[in-house]
Amino acid sequence: MRTAADPLLQPSDEVAEALSAGAPVVALESTIISHGLPQPRNLEVARELEGIVREAGAVPATIAVLDGVARAGLTDAELERVASEPGLRKLGQRDLPMAAALKASGATTVSATSFLAARAGIRVFATGGLGGVHRGWTEDQDESADLGTLAGTRITVVCAGVKSILDVPATLQRLETRGVSVAGYRTDQFPGFYLHSSGLPVEWRVETPEEVADVMRAQDAFGGPESALIVANPVPVDQQLDPALHDRVLAEALEAAARDGVTGQAITPFLLGYLVRGTGGASLEANLAAVRGNTALAARIALAWSRP
Repeated sequence: MRTAADPLLQPSDEVAEALSAGAPVVALESTIISHGLPQPRNLEVARELEGIVREAGAVPATIAVLDGVARAGLTDAELERVASEPGLRKLGQRDLPMAAALKASGATTVSATSFLAARAGIRVFATGGLGGVHRGWTEDQDESADLGTLAGTRITVVCAGVKSILDVPATLQRLETRGVSVAGYRTDQFPGFYLHSSGLPVEWRVETPEEVADVMRAQDAFGGPESALIVANPVPVDQQLDPALHDRVLAEALEAAARDGVTGQAITPFLLGYLVRGTGGASLEANLAAVRGNTALAARIALAWSRP
């Protein structure tokens, strides 16, 4: 939990006032701005997502690291900087100490955003899709740092499941092993990121933001490990990527990655970029539809959480 004297994390005045008053706040990541979208649409989307939070009656806290200082809540000028500064780093949780010590700037991934939001005292975070266990894990043991952070961070993450390029069954198993709670929002099927459903079941279902807030309160009442709550919110059927197109292009992308020897940290941007090109931009639109829906739901959950 952040204190007023924390030199490593500075909330904006608006976010600080909201947290002090117990008002609803929603954390937003910044990698979608710096690395996930082309200019100038990235800045337009960043402003749009903050607007969705405000329209619901909550305060947006877009998180990034600027000149070594983590920020929870950005000014419009700072949003522009994240959207346009060349060479901006992509920062996971493990990178934060180096960024702080070396006065570096970067956009925060799910792991870094979750960690910093919780440190600031923000309980609800909206994103698109989580990282997880990569296909072929038994050979290269490639697993997103998101999972480790979520196992040790008390944060509620509203997402559209995990990225569909991953090994989704293995990721769900890993979340269970690490003690991360997962609930489907008005669904019994785990969402498929670009797709309404991954085809896999989810054991728990919640119907309202108030039920989510009740689960959050129960987490705190029980104590135990400071693990996250994943609220899996599917993209609407009429806004999802065509499943047949998704499966065909993803199979082509995986084949191309194997042929070209793409592995490690390069594999995710390679596959996601291939999907964007191979679907004529339709995968990007499905991703944005999911992010918008997740942001609106996160704001409603933050409102329910802020009520006594």
